[in-house]
Amino acid sequence: MVKISPSLLSCDFSRAGEEVKRIEEAGAEWLHLDVMDGHFVPNMSFAFPTIASLRPHSDIVFDVHLMITDPIRYIERFAKAGADYITVHVEACADLHATLKAIHDAGKKAGISIKPDTPIDALMDYLDECELILIMSVEPGYGGQKLIPKTMDKMKRLKDVLTHRGKDIIIEVDGGINAETAPLAIASGADVLVAGSAVFGKPDYKVAIDALRG
Repeated sequence: MVKISPSLLSCDFSRAGEEVKRIEEAGAEWLHLDVMDGHFVPNMSFAFPTIASLRPHSDIVFDVHLMITDPIRYIERFAKAGADYITVHVEACADLHATLKAIHDAGKKAGISIKPDTPIDALMDYLDECELILIMSVEPGYGGQKLIPKTMDKMKRLKDVLTHRGKDIIIEVDGGINAETAPLAIASGADVLVAGSAVFGKPDYKVAIDALRG
């Protein structure tokens, strides 16, 4: 069954700890934590202190997505803050092999993300070095965008490649996911759905999460 990873960016930050508990109780398996530096993407969010402060409130999987330039500089600090998965962008790493190794050396699972216009060929040299691939279905940086349809075709091609090569790698999708687009993402090969306002913007989190699963 597909896993749901609500994006913390859409929560009520005045009571973030309670929000994390609520999504876990509602059936979400993961929590998506978008870290933005205002350089790699045109927005800024939170960093290690926020993640560390939330970690004691829940045993949910912390799915940390680093939308930052040269993330290898901070891998150890995000690991210590409580990340379970640390995902970095192909486009943001000077040495992706070294960055993925740093994630594993820190005892965490490694993810690779690509923007909507980056071809899946950019991932091929790293399939033995990651546990997760995150397909961005919108341009990273801001929530509330509509899913870009061509990214679903890209995800289908990636799924075919992983199946052909016998790779057991999680495919995650982030951007424009709601009850209407979730079935398309699942049919295209997604194992994990990231959703922001489609969960945190709803009055009943369980109903919202169940709607994403279909």
